[in-house]
Amino acid sequence: MAKQPINVTAATLTVDRDNHAGTVVTVNRAAGCTITLPASIGKGDEYTFYVGTTITSNSFIIKVANSSDTMAGGVSISTDIAGITMLAGGTNDTITMSGSTTGGVAGSWVTLKDVAANVWMVNGFLCSTGTEATPFSATV
Repeated sequence: MAKQPINVTAATLTVDRDNHAGTVVTVNRAAGCTITLPASIGKGDEYTFYVGTTITSNSFIIKVANSSDTMAGGVSISTDIAGITMLAGGTNDTITMSGSTTGGVAGSWVTLKDVAANVWMVNGFLCSTGTEATPFSATV
């Protein structure tokens, strides 16, 4: 049985396996939100984040818990019918959606799966405005 989606309107959220794995976390905060994942241990837990309200100030940030964890995979990002695919590099550990070129427009979504110790598999679709740009970086 699927879990009930969780609505987030706070500026920060620290994700935990018991409450957030296997459900959709909807961010409804135009001023952005910073989400911190649990440490990746290869347990297979999956977390989906959905933008319910377009980010209009600050950013919607999803980051790993520690400097050992990284992201692997990619997201499609599009303003128009063409769109592009952005891949996470070997050291990337953060996704930043600005509400414009890096996604964060309502309807954007990202799923992260704990596939191995220190590795988060990422996929998703980010709705953007303007010229698409990578949402991935190494900040942790």
